[in-house]
Amino acid sequence: MLVFIDDSGDPGFKTEKGSSLVFIICCIIFDDELEAEKTAIKINELKRRLKKSDNFEFKFNKCSKKIRTEFLKVVANSKFRIRAIVMPKANIYGAELKNSKESFYNFSIKTVLKYSFGKIKDAKIRLDGHGNRIFRNKLIVYLRKHLNKQNRKIIQDLRFKNSKKDVLIQLSDMVAGTIGRNYQATKTDRTLYWNIIKKRKEDIWVFGNNTKNDPFPSPVVPGTPPYGDSSENGSL
Repeated sequence: MLVFIDDSGDPGFKTEKGSSLVFIICCIIFDDELEAEKTAIKINELKRRLKKSDNFEFKFNKCSKKIRTEFLKVVANSKFRIRAIVMPKANIYGAELKNSKESFYNFSIKTVLKYSFGKIKDAKIRLDGHGNRIFRNKLIVYLRKHLNKQNRKIIQDLRFKNSKKDVLIQLSDMVAGTIGRNYQATKTDRTLYWNIIKKRKEDIWVFGNNTKNDPFPSPVVPGTPPYGDSSENGSL
């Protein structure tokens, strides 16, 4: 199992100064590594059709409407699953999460991987390689501590990838941006992109919300840990 992870929005809480209202972690999950290779080929072939260089990077916030649409259509029939967590910042109460971007980022990744109900296990995790070496090493230690137990192994290995050179990290960016667009009410294209890719959705979890009116409703699974309790600093 290969899991490519990227985010949309930012982990800051100064929303009155321009920070995003939500922070999103998106996982693109391939159960078959061959399918991942096939999808990467599709994306590289799209670059050629668009007459882009091999170094061109698909990033949702930098792509035109036309390129976003073509990209999502190209990958819509590939065999991968989308799991994501949407973190509305108004639902976050823990002081450490609100005061530390690093803690909030780490907590968000841990949470989406931990509560997958067995859908992510023994996985090769690939993360966008932003941040310095100290940050990356601390994240690896943190995730292994919380996700790998004697009776449960979620991470087989974790590596940071350069998004400019990895088109599957670019895929996770494009899907994360697509999800994030749905939370920008003033955008006229807010549902356009999701309608192209939504059949790949396995789960979109809106942290701490009653999801009844959310564009990505997910069932509450009985007997699972209570969602939305971000006030528990000991969970960091």
